[in-house]
Amino acid sequence: MRSDAQLLLLDKAQVHALLQTDDVLDAVREAFVLHSRQEGRVFPVIREALGSNAVFGIKAGDVPSEALLGFKAAGFWPDNRRIGGDSHQATIILIDPATGRPVCIIDGNAVTTLRTGAAGALGLQQLARAESTRLCLFGTGVQGRIQLKFALRAMPNLRHLLYVNTAGRPDEAFEAELRGERDIDIAHTTDRNAAVAQSDVVITATSGRSALFDADAVRPGTHLNCVGTDTKGKRELPIGLLNRARVVADDRVQAAQIGESQWSPGTDCMELGDLLTGKALLDRQPGDVTVFDMTGLALQDLTVARMLQTKAVNCHSGTRVAWPW
Repeated sequence: MRSDAQLLLLDKAQVHALLQTDDVLDAVREAFVLHSRQEGRVFPVIREALGSNAVFGIKAGDVPSEALLGFKAAGFWPDNRRIGGDSHQATIILIDPATGRPVCIIDGNAVTTLRTGAAGALGLQQLARAESTRLCLFGTGVQGRIQLKFALRAMPNLRHLLYVNTAGRPDEAFEAELRGERDIDIAHTTDRNAAVAQSDVVITATSGRSALFDADAVRPGTHLNCVGTDTKGKRELPIGLLNRARVVADDRVQAAQIGESQWSPGTDCMELGDLLTGKALLDRQPGDVTVFDMTGLALQDLTVARMLQTKAVNCHSGTRVAWPW
């Protein structure tokens, strides 16, 4: 009955209690597969600057065959740091496609972090050379750290890390956290080009608006996971690099609008989901430079959110409020 309708709320603590790495990886893989099979749709992204220095966006989509519909409202509010809050904010809403009524509201901060890390791991597994041992990381914030965590999980041969941060000096807390998880050689550097030239894998997870290094620093055989470019005007890669790379995106249309591909119109591009389903094949040669242009799919948010909703229902977690209509 409409008068008996309830809304399930999952706050930050409840989401953290329910999130498990393997479950997130499975859900994100499912999102890419649904996208490849055209069973899941992603709608045009809304991404706009606000009057201050904040950015607000909405990513929405659905899977009609599974009665899955919803969106994530998210963005970046750097002034939150002044009050001890997270700069990135996200809220996910799942909607009953039969009625248009919301059924679940989820704090989306941790979901966004982990689902992006999981997507990065899938990209590495498909594109990076398995024998890779040296990694260069740009950015040691929340997303940089989760990308690194998933990379070390996906590529057990990684043994050496060079990292570049905005502070321009070693981050002792970052290094201590990393050494607590894995025995790896860690070094901070300010020589960006040398760091890239020495690495098999490069991960860029910054909020910058200009190239992080020179194109000729990228050696043959290098793979790059590009995380930070998710808005018009942002970029992390140098001019000309995509022209000599084999480029894979989560969604080629979205990447051309707000990803690294916006800077190289007409770039030939595969989609990761097609590699996962076998719809496309990438015969990687040892000297190929590969790029994963990551802009984030609404379907990733929705499949992880549905997983959390199902878990919460099964274990009687979350807060239920009356939501009659």
